[in-house]
Amino acid sequence: MPSDREGLWMLAAFALMTLFLLDNVGVTQAKSFDDVRCKCICPPYRNISGHIYNRNFTQKDCNCLHVVDPMPVPGNDVEAYCLLCECKYEERSTNTIRVTIIIFLSVVGALLLYMLFLLLVDPLIRKPDPLAQTLHNEEDSEDIQPQMSRRPGERKHGPGAGRRRSAALEEAGPGATQDCL
Repeated sequence: MPSDREGLWMLAAFALMTLFLLDNVGVTQAKSFDDVRCKCICPPYRNISGHIYNRNFTQKDCNCLHVVDPMPVPGNDVEAYCLLCECKYEERSTNTIRVTIIIFLSVVGALLLYMLFLLLVDPLIRKPDPLAQTLHNEEDSEDIQPQMSRRPGERKHGPGAGRRRSAALEEAGPGATQDCL
C-alpha cells in the first residue's frame, strides 16, 4: 500500500509543477501578444509567392500599404499587388481566454484532489465487516456439508437417481411405499 501512496504524491507533485510552469509560460506569452491585429493575406503575384502578414495596427490603418512591410513588388506594381491582398482587422479577448483556461484547470485540479481523497479514504471505508464475514463463512459451510453427506460414486441429480429409488422400493415390497408416505 505505501507504493500506491508514493505514486499518488508523485502524481500530485507533477500536476502542481505542470500548472506552475503553464502559468509562467502563459504570462510570458500574454505579454508578447496583443488583443488586436491586422491580418493581410496576399496571394502569389507574378514571380512572388503568397504570404500572410500580421501587424498590430488600428482598424483605420488596417490596409495593405501599412501592413505589408517590406513591400515585395517595385513601386509601380504596389497598387495592383495591394488590390489582390485581403486585409482583416481582428479582435480577441485574451482575458476571456485566460479565465476560461483557469476555470478548466481548476475543475481538473479539483477532480484530481477528489480522486486523491477517495484513494486515501477508501481503505478506511472498506474495513471488513465481521457480520458479513460470518454470513459468508456459513454459506461456504452449507455448500460443503451436502457434498460430504453423499456416498462416493452417488450423484445428487441425474438420470440414474430415480431408478435407484424405484429399485429400492421394489425390494422393500408393496407396503413400503405406504410407510414412507
